[in-house]
This record gives sequence, structure tokens and C-alpha cells, in this order.
Amino acid sequence: MRVVVTGAAGFIGSHMAEALAGAGHEVLAVDAPDRSLTPEIAARTWAALAETPGVTPIEADLAEDDLTKLGEADSVVHLAGRPGVRTSWGAGRAAVRRDNVIATRRLLEACAERRPRVVVASSSSVYGSAHHHPHREDAPLAPASPYARSKAEVERLTVRAARDGLPAVLLRYFSVYGPRQRPDMAFHRFVEAALDGRPLPVFGDGRRSRSFTHVRDVVAATVTAAGAELRPGITINIGHPEPASVRTAIGLITGALGVAAEIKTEEPVAGDAERTWADTGRAARLLGWSARTGLAEGLLDQIAWHRSLRAGAR
Repeated sequence: MRVVVTGAAGFIGSHMAEALAGAGHEVLAVDAPDRSLTPEIAARTWAALAETPGVTPIEADLAEDDLTKLGEADSVVHLAGRPGVRTSWGAGRAAVRRDNVIATRRLLEACAERRPRVVVASSSSVYGSAHHHPHREDAPLAPASPYARSKAEVERLTVRAARDGLPAVLLRYFSVYGPRQRPDMAFHRFVEAALDGRPLPVFGDGRRSRSFTHVRDVVAATVTAAGAELRPGITINIGHPEPASVRTAIGLITGALGVAAEIKTEEPVAGDAERTWADTGRAARLLGWSARTGLAEGLLDQIAWHRSLRAGAR
């Protein structure tokens, strides 16, 4: 199978490209590394992908460049976009609209003629906060930040393309973590601070909870969706069904490292959900998927990656 992976120089995208190539697929890895939030890291990941058997890197800006050839693949996994609730306010509004909404619209248009199977990544942020029950896919959306609203618009575009005949589906990811996590993300910041002996920077009081989902599980679900016969336009939650608080995660990280859990409290992020909570019944029924990696195990995996980076720098 010939598969396009957009956002391939990113956190989830690089894992996805490697997994597909390792399974014997021909992978066209698409990204614009210089537009990354962390261009130096993206450049290193991009160089590594270029050396991966079965992967062909293609530099392309989805919001501007000709995307016709991307629509000629058998499947397209669309992971590219401008991430982050915190950075989407102010000047970031234009960036999330460009890199999420406009880029997705152009990619879907490029796929309209040949109609490859398309998997589009969305985010649990479109739900807002979960309260007494986990969010099911048919729950009302309550996006509370420019980033979340851009993802809700990505979903509308995808559903509209599906109604027009494109076999496109949506996966709503919940708080993905693991090796290669971006430096601005919580667990990356926590582990690096703990290894340095610095206080851990926490937005708010640490009581917010998330369906933290290891990248290995996310990739497994996405690979399955890319090859499955699913109803066009359907949305599927991809998340761990058991939320954990930020404080719980901090306790696991500091306990694993044998350091004190010293915290530096920072102002909460506007638009950030108090709680995300994934109902994954649909993923189990349609994909045969459930999250297999518990938070304690997953954090040990991420900590090992941070340590390997430091060992390599010596």
C-alpha cells in the first residue's frame, strides 16, 4: 500500500511513518520542517526519516504548494497541523487557521478526484471539559480555544468531503505522550526539569486530569484505521479510558527518578480543559483497538528516551 503521512517530521507523524514502513508499506513522508514549532528537532527527525527504508521524504507546505500527487496514494494519514492550546491565542490564531483549517481543506480537495482512504487527526480539545461521564463521539462540541475551534472546523471539512464521496474518517486523539514528545508538552517539560533538579513547571494546581495516551497505542489505532473499511465521515475517539491527574503523573515521574516532587506553579492556560475522558467503545467495536499502555509503564518509556538523548549528547 502506498501511504502519505503528513506531519511526518512531527511527534506522532514520525512514529507513524516508521510503523507503516516497517509493515512493508511505501511511505511518502510529507512535511515542511522549517515551519515546525521546533525546527531544529524537526530537521533532525526529517534527516532520520530520509535514512529509513521504505520512506520517501517530500517537503511540502500544505497551505501553499501543489498537492495533486498526494491524492494519488492508496491512503492518506493527515497528522500535519499547528498544535497547542496555549500558543493559539493572540498572533497564534492566524497560524492555527492556516496550518490546520486551510491546509486540511486543500489536502481534502487534492484527494477528491482519486479518492484515497483518508484518516484525519483531530483532538479531544473539541469536546471541552468532561464532567461526570466520558465523552462519546456524539457528544456536543464545546471548543474553548482558537486551536480547539480550528480542529472543530477541520472536522466539519472532513465530514463535508465524506458526504461528497471521499472515504475520509476522523480520529480524535487524547493527550498523546511518549518518546519524541515536543518540548512544549507537559511530560517533556516535567521530565527535563526533574532530570535537571529544577522545580517542575505546572500550569494551575495540577488537579486537571487527562486520558493520557501513549504514542505507541495511537499509532496502532491509526495504522488500523488507515486500512479499515469504515463509514465515511465517522469519528472515533483514540484515548486511554482511565483519566489521571497531572499530580498523579508528576508522582510517577519523580518516583521513577527518585527525586522530590518540587513544583513551580504557573498561570493556568486559557481554554484548557479541566478534564478529558475518552469513551473508547467505538474504537473497540470498529477497530478492535484499546489502549494497552498504562501511564506508569508509558512514563518509564518516555523517561528512558530523555535519558538516551542526554547520553547521546555526552
